[in-house]
Amino acid sequence: MSEEEYTYLISSRDKTAAEYLFSLSSKRREEYYGKDVYIRGLIEFTNYCKNDCYYCGIRRSNKNVQRYRLDLDDILNCCEEGYSLGFRTFVLQGGEDPYFTDERMCGIISEIRKRYNDCAITLSIGEKRRESYQAYFDAGANRYLLRHETADHTHYSKLHPQELSLDNRKRCLYDLKEIGYQVGTGFMVGSPFQTAENLAKDMMFIKELQPSMAGIGPFITHKDTPFSDKPSGTLELTLFMLGLIRLTLPYALIPSTTALGTIAPNGRELGLKAGANVIMPNLSPVSVRKKYMLYDNKICTGEESAQCIQCLKNRVSSVGYEIVCSRGDVKKISDKR
Repeated sequence: MSEEEYTYLISSRDKTAAEYLFSLSSKRREEYYGKDVYIRGLIEFTNYCKNDCYYCGIRRSNKNVQRYRLDLDDILNCCEEGYSLGFRTFVLQGGEDPYFTDERMCGIISEIRKRYNDCAITLSIGEKRRESYQAYFDAGANRYLLRHETADHTHYSKLHPQELSLDNRKRCLYDLKEIGYQVGTGFMVGSPFQTAENLAKDMMFIKELQPSMAGIGPFITHKDTPFSDKPSGTLELTLFMLGLIRLTLPYALIPSTTALGTIAPNGRELGLKAGANVIMPNLSPVSVRKKYMLYDNKICTGEESAQCIQCLKNRVSSVGYEIVCSRGDVKKISDKR
């Protein structure tokens, strides 16, 4: 579809259109992935961040954050527990923390690779130099998540301080893809000042980039940010955009996010029904989970926890899908069932 067609579809959507969309998107994900849902073990290893994004609870200006860093032993303990629970992908996620130099990151990655060679290692640590991305890849990383957040330059400048740019964000994504990573991008739904035209540009950029993964979630306010008085995004629009992404990228790995589970008790189940096929339970130590608070009221214990794998299996099976314990690599067009 063209940008104008995406804009029209998003701005004129209604319940009937959404139901029809989900019937198509769920069928498309089953053509590639059947009923399988992949699990990723999320390790939030630092909440220090040098950036000051206006929407983020761990922005550097927030003095109310209890900062923490996990060391190598902490991270390896998370991996050991996750592996015993059946996880075959570990996601190292953190703020852009200068303490974790390339040397430190490569040491962590190579140690995980040495111990768990049958597992995928995903990084989500922000904007870096191409040389850094190459070093992580050479050390054993396979995937990289970097949401572009919005593909409209004017909108981007309303969400980020002047030192951050959409052009550099896109440069990072293309560098990662050229190096050989399975690349993931995505955007917030319902972020301040967002329009249907902005979302249409997001869809066009995703179609152009052809990422292996696409992660979206609703914008959720945080009380200690400049956007504390802005309304959060809605479940309805987030699900609609998720369905559009599945039709646009039928082969992609698409998570049903913690943010969906935060704004609605059954949000992640609805995400799966709309076309998602990945869930990312938390493997971080319980003592730090509430400190990695990107937005208010994030669910931090209970059934989103990696330790409650049976709870997750039950929730996923309740909507007709099945958790599988595998790396869950992206399908190619030729892998269509």
